[in-house]
Amino acid sequence: MNISLNLNENPSNPHPEPFLGIKVSLAEIQEFIEQTIKLNKQPIIIFGANWCPDARLLEGVLLLPSVKKFLKTNACVLHIDVGNYEINTELFNFFDENIKEGIPRIFIMDRQGRVLNLHENDKMRKARELTSQDIFNYLQQFIVAA
Repeated sequence: MNISLNLNENPSNPHPEPFLGIKVSLAEIQEFIEQTIKLNKQPIIIFGANWCPDARLLEGVLLLPSVKKFLKTNACVLHIDVGNYEINTELFNFFDENIKEGIPRIFIMDRQGRVLNLHENDKMRKARELTSQDIFNYLQQFIVAA
């Protein structure tokens, strides 16, 4: 069963800029995953950049009250900035060595740390073509309410 957004829930404009230009290590990703699982939540890792309109729109949807409440209860999100593909792109290899570029990339894991959407991690690259409800439904497809 999918949760429906309220009709008045729309991403703010301009869309948020969640990416901070910080270099992230593989150990930090692993620690994030471990800590999230200890909280009995699902880890979500989003690769993006503030110059990317799809990444910013995705973040706008994540901040909608219904989505935010759902995520707060069931998941933790880590944003990883790729800049202009000069930082953190080697971390794609942790998930799939064939990924070289293309953002946003979203990796949704189960409570054991297995990636659930490996073959669909690039779906948000066209976030602007999706409705907010489509994006929320995509998340709900992989996130199990606790």
